[in-house]
Amino acid sequence: MEKKLVYFLCTGNSCRSQIADGFLRELGSENYEVKSAGLEAHGLNPRAVQVMREAGVDISEHTSDVIDPEILMKADYIVTLCGHANDHCPVVRNDNAQRWHWGFEDPAKATGTEEEIMAKFREVRESIKNRIEKFVKEGE
Repeated sequence: MEKKLVYFLCTGNSCRSQIADGFLRELGSENYEVKSAGLEAHGLNPRAVQVMREAGVDISEHTSDVIDPEILMKADYIVTLCGHANDHCPVVRNDNAQRWHWGFEDPAKATGTEEEIMAKFREVRESIKNRIEKFVKEGE
């Protein structure tokens, strides 16, 4: 069976899309090829790496990338994870791709103590994990 290509898109490809990428690679790599990118490349957020490590998923070698039009054209699923990417994503001329928007809060914008910020990262991580588990189970 040929793997379906899932392309996760976010504003900076530093947190939410990286977390989704990591979880889908971990939970669905037998069925899906996974890529992620952003409208810009903000670099991999160290807190995202940390909370994923806590969940047993290593994303430390991931890179923060800008949307690649060729991958966009080949994708079977295009999933935006933030409103900005959903509103500003290039027009998709790929009739075969299913396009979804799974909106999650940006943990990088959390304020407060380090403990409060990390709590927000963990909350968003768990929300994304739950959505990825549903996707793997139901195929949507």
